[in-house]
This record gives sequence, structure tokens and C-alpha cells, in this order.
Amino acid sequence: MAAVAVIGAGSWGTALALLLCRNGHQVRLWGHDPAHIAALCQDLENKAFLPNFPLPPTLEPTADLTATVAGVDAVLVVVPSQFFATTIKQLVAVLPADMGIAWATKGFDPDSGRLLHELVQTVGGERDLGVLSGPSFATEVARGLPTAVTVAASRPAYAEYLATLFHSDRFRAYRHDDLIGVQVGGAAKNVLAIATGIADGLGFGANTRSALITRGLAELIRLGMVLGAKRETFMGLAGLGDLVLTCTDNQSRNRRLGLALAQGQSLAQALAAIGQEVEGVVTVRAVCKLAALHKIDMPIAQQVQAVLYEGRTPQAATQLLLERTGKVELD
Repeated sequence: MAAVAVIGAGSWGTALALLLCRNGHQVRLWGHDPAHIAALCQDLENKAFLPNFPLPPTLEPTADLTATVAGVDAVLVVVPSQFFATTIKQLVAVLPADMGIAWATKGFDPDSGRLLHELVQTVGGERDLGVLSGPSFATEVARGLPTAVTVAASRPAYAEYLATLFHSDRFRAYRHDDLIGVQVGGAAKNVLAIATGIADGLGFGANTRSALITRGLAELIRLGMVLGAKRETFMGLAGLGDLVLTCTDNQSRNRRLGLALAQGQSLAQALAAIGQEVEGVVTVRAVCKLAALHKIDMPIAQQVQAVLYEGRTPQAATQLLLERTGKVELD
């Protein structure tokens, strides 16, 4: 049994905390909002973000970060990417210098466009780094439905340790050594899910959805390869697996955002209706910035950015994609 600090009391952080408790571990679940944490302690469930799942006695909600990490064996950060840098700075200030840091956040640093492991290295110095990613909805994990994810780390031993914490007969954690590729797949697929939501919302059908997923995968691979990832990573759980899940199921907040935009809602209206962070909204800017920096073609991501931030209508963005000049498929 291990003592684990889960940093981030949203839906995904709570689901992973519940999983860790089911695996026999003691868990402290930290949230930045004392009122939210007080509600968790009173209700014994996360009514705001993951209702109807009782918190077990082995899960302790807390708003005290120093107390959260005191004496723990492992730390997992599960906050939205736009708050990741601030959280890591706070965490490093109270964490032992030799303690590894793992995260289940899917995104880039919105300010610098860097991958999250680069940010942790800059702020936290030399220590073990790991990421958990793959096709996984919080509600299904909380329900104990069979799920498979990827755990990548800076050292094989740390990947094995993290995978052991999470692995069970209902949650298979596969080890990986491609820290870059696993992060790129988990982050950029959210942008592509917005695109498929838009297409489905416009009524373009299954053929279009399949085309967007396949061509979106090509964009993921281009971005990943230029950043140093392994091509084969994108054929696995953190690449194709997560991409298909997020693009095809309405549990995906990114897909639901695309559907809402296609139906005429503004970005603000759609976000308000969803009521939780939609990672693709932040991630698309970093993705397009990296694409421009490295001179790689990511037309789907670029059209999503144009819809979100440049006033382009979903109909116009879709038409521009369809009007692109024909090319060799695997270029």
C-alpha cells in the first residue's frame, strides 16, 4: 500500500483518486478552492464534478498543499493545462527534491507552448517524470468499467512503479518510454475532437468523421515527430486510441463544444453550458504556434483555431478544408 497525493479535485482527479483507493492505497485529494474541498468533506462525494460516487474512508480531501504531500510515496498532478505551471511551482516549493512528479493533465503549457515535462524540468530540476494518458473518461473509470491507458516516464523503473500503482483487473496500465509522444497524443487530440464535433453538428455524417479522425492522426504524427516522438506511439492507446474515443463519444467535452459551435452557439455560450474546462480551447493555440514554428502542415487544427478565435464560421472552416488541393495521402 502506498500513500499518494492527487493534485486536482476535478472529475478526472477524483476518478483517479477513487481508482487508487480501490487498489488499496491511501489518497489525499488536493483542491485549490477551500469551499469545494469543504463540500467534498461534507457530502462525501464530488457533487460538482463527479456526482454519485461516494468517497471512501481512505480518500482525504484537503486544501492544504503542504499537508497533502507530507510523507507521501507518489504525487500525481491532475489540473487543467492552463493552471499546470502555477500548480507545479507551488508543488515544487513543498516537495522533497528527490520526489518524482507524475501528471494526468493533457495539454501544452499555454504561455510557452512547451510540453509539460519540459516545464516540470525547468521548475523542478532533475527528478523522475511521468505521465498517464490514453482513452479514458472519468465517469467510466469511477464506475470501474474496463479501461486501458499508457504510463510513460523518464526512467523505465519509474514507469513501472507508476503503472503498478494504477494497474488492476479493470484498469490496465501499459508502460511506455516515449514521454514526448504520449503527451503530444493526449494533448493534440482534443483539438481534433472539436473539429469532429463541428462536422457532426453540421450533419456531415460518418464518412466525414472517419476522414477527420484519419487526417487528424496524420497531423498528430507530423507534430509528434518534429518534437522528437516515436511514430509508433501514435498507433497506440495515447495516440489512435485516445483520438478515436474523444472524437466519437459525447462524454468528450471537446466534441460537445464542436457540436455546440456548429449549432450556432458562441464559444462563451458553449463553454458556459459545458461548465468544465475544455482543454482543446487552450491547446489549439499552442498546437498552431508549434506548427508555424516548425513549418508543418496542420490544416484541421488551423481551422479550429480560426473558428474559436478569428470569427470564422464552422461552415466556412469546413468548406476551406474541403477545397484544399489534392495531395499524396501519406505525405
